[in-house]
Amino acid sequence: MGAWMMKPAPPTSPNVVLFFMDDMGYGDLSVTGALAYTTPNLDKMAAEGTRFTNFLSAQAVCSASRAALLTGCYPNRLGISGALGPNSPVGLNPDEETLADLLKEKGYATGIFGKWHLGDKKEFLPLQQGFDDYYGVPYSHDMWPLHPNQAQAHYPPLRWIDGNEPGPEIRNLDDAGQITRTITDRAISFIRKHRKKPFFLYVPHPLPHVPLAASGQFKGRSARGIFGDVLTELDWSVGQVLAEIKKQGLDENTLVLFISDNGPWLNYGDHAGSTGGFREGKGTSFEGGQRVPFLVRWPGMVPAGRVSNKLLTALDILPTVAKLCGARLPKKRIDGVDWTALLKGDNTVTPREKFYYYYRKNSLEAVRQGEWKLVFAHPGRTYEGFLPGKDGKPGPSTESHQFPMALYDLRRDPGERYDVQEQHPDVVAELEKVAEEARADLGDDIQKKTGANVREAGHADQ
Repeated sequence: MGAWMMKPAPPTSPNVVLFFMDDMGYGDLSVTGALAYTTPNLDKMAAEGTRFTNFLSAQAVCSASRAALLTGCYPNRLGISGALGPNSPVGLNPDEETLADLLKEKGYATGIFGKWHLGDKKEFLPLQQGFDDYYGVPYSHDMWPLHPNQAQAHYPPLRWIDGNEPGPEIRNLDDAGQITRTITDRAISFIRKHRKKPFFLYVPHPLPHVPLAASGQFKGRSARGIFGDVLTELDWSVGQVLAEIKKQGLDENTLVLFISDNGPWLNYGDHAGSTGGFREGKGTSFEGGQRVPFLVRWPGMVPAGRVSNKLLTALDILPTVAKLCGARLPKKRIDGVDWTALLKGDNTVTPREKFYYYYRKNSLEAVRQGEWKLVFAHPGRTYEGFLPGKDGKPGPSTESHQFPMALYDLRRDPGERYDVQEQHPDVVAELEKVAEEARADLGDDIQKKTGANVREAGHADQ
């Protein structure tokens, strides 16, 4: 075969763009079944790349899921749990190596525009965690004086952070309506500035987490109300960034990943998204809490129009991107697996077989091996049996529902409705072994066990 007929070798330093949505459910794209609005740019991205249907966030809550994405570690390995509030005394330990650290070491320009939520003290902010540029909000944008529970929460004013310094205040929903556009403009400027060298662009959009707000161009655009308007604007944002990449001639040298941090906050009703039929939502270890959209696009390298049902998780982003970019792995132990071969189209490989569903501080609520999932008896959040809220006001839910132990076959019961442990005691026994491995390694608050390999979160200087 002549040299002109050979497939070109992959670039050794591809650009990387990582979109990370907030509280976007599995069913919130038109390509995954959304109704009353459309997401044409994301649908096109799916058509031009690969859609992974069996992708899990590391944990169904903000800070924990973000720590895992950037480090390749279960968040409880790092001492990170829940959603860190303003002036949190803890944050992501700067001794941990993030994906930004690893790529910066390889000569990449690194930028984050959006929500950080890994500690708002200066020592925890992005510029101390491998990023060159940062403009965004330090935590969830409902942690502000307009919160429904402000009388008890006493949240301080919410401000943009520019590098390490506080910026303008986000005072009301009109200001919040500029969040998506501001982040988009910053991301495009970053691409233009660094178009001649490899870059890592991390875009963790604060929306569609409540409170919902859209800019004037998108208000009233959808038949789904403000939620549809917000999704329409987020889809526009992704389209703007992809268009800029193409405009700069970087299309075939740019890996683009699109993910959500966890499932929808269902008790917000018409201001919440859709799990696409999976059970429960944000704040739970059922699939509705952790099964999220995942799209990957890289023309010429990632097969177009493909759907993959192989199990993958947010833990697996770091080792795979690091390998594709020629970067080393962190010196400390990580939990992610490399799925480069699967990414490029080899469907014979199964990179990940197991996953641990931890929640709260360090509670092992379920384990998975292959298509089997064993849920352990635990107290937890449920939205079922409660009327959801409306127009931005949350409905009730409980954090103390007693879930029984149950075994689910996700091949035929992805909604986790039929407990089949009596029919498969051998599978239960095998998954119990997996759980014991997790407990020895990471611990388990439910069984009051301490793990041997957990590390300290960062603690703010006093």
